[in-house]
Amino acid sequence: SGKTIALWGLAFKPKTDDMREAPSRKLMEALWNAGARVKAYDPEAMGEARRIYGERSDLALFDSRDAVLENADALVICTEWQ
Repeated sequence: SGKTIALWGLAFKPKTDDMREAPSRKLMEALWNAGARVKAYDPEAMGEARRIYGERSDLALFDSRDAVLENADALVICTEWQ
């Protein structure tokens, strides 16, 4: 509770914005249920994440992978980037 988790990769695989079966969705929802805040970046799936989750106080989407690391307690890499 009260932790900020940085997340790289929202889509289920590289070079796509498809989040339907993405592990990131279950992970983010579990983190939110535990009281954590998520800072996320994905080079392809940012728009899809906004569509699915909308504006939330416990989710911040960034245009830079490095920006999500600032003040994060941990980093989780969910999608292999190429």
